[in-house]
Amino acid sequence: MLKGEKVLLRAVKREDLERLWEFNNDLEVELSGGGDPPYPQALPRLQAEFDSDWAKGGRDGPRFAIEVDGKFIGQCALFEFEPVSRSCKLGITIGDKSYWDKGFGRDAVRVLLDYAFRVLNQRRVWLSVNGNNERGIQAYRGCGFVEEGRLRKHIWSNGHYVDLVHMGILADEWKGKNQ
Repeated sequence: MLKGEKVLLRAVKREDLERLWEFNNDLEVELSGGGDPPYPQALPRLQAEFDSDWAKGGRDGPRFAIEVDGKFIGQCALFEFEPVSRSCKLGITIGDKSYWDKGFGRDAVRVLLDYAFRVLNQRRVWLSVNGNNERGIQAYRGCGFVEEGRLRKHIWSNGHYVDLVHMGILADEWKGKNQ
C-alpha cells in the first residue's frame, strides 16, 4: 500500500501471524523495542485476537506489516491519536534481526511519517524509546525526530533501569526536510 525506497508497508495478513508470534517471543527483539516487559505470547491467542478484529469488519487502521522483497520483517503503526492537537504516537519493530542496521527501519519510519503528515494531516508525531537503544535513537534522529524529554531511569530493562527518551517531529520540520 505504501512504498518506500526499501520497504513496502501493507496490511497485516493472517499468514504473517506465525512470524509475528516468533518476533513477539524473541527476547532480544522485545528488549530492543523497550516499553512493556516482555511476556510470552501463544500463537492461538495472537490468531484469536486477529480473528476477532477481522470479524468486526471495516478498515485495519494505520497499522502496517513491513515487507521487503515479499518477506514480512516487522510491523509499524500510528496510534494514540489526539484530535485536538492533531498528534499521534509512532511505534515500529523490525523483528527479523537479519534486517537490523541496514536502513529498513529508517525507511519504514520515513514512509509512515509521510503518511501521517501528508495523508492524515497530523501536526506532530512522537515516540518513546529506551535510552540504551542508541541504534533506534540514531535512526529516529536521521528521520528528523528531536529529543523532547527524558525520564531518568524510568524503564526496567534487562536487569537495570534505563532512561525513557521522548522524541517528536512536527509537520513543518518534516516538510522542510523533505521538499
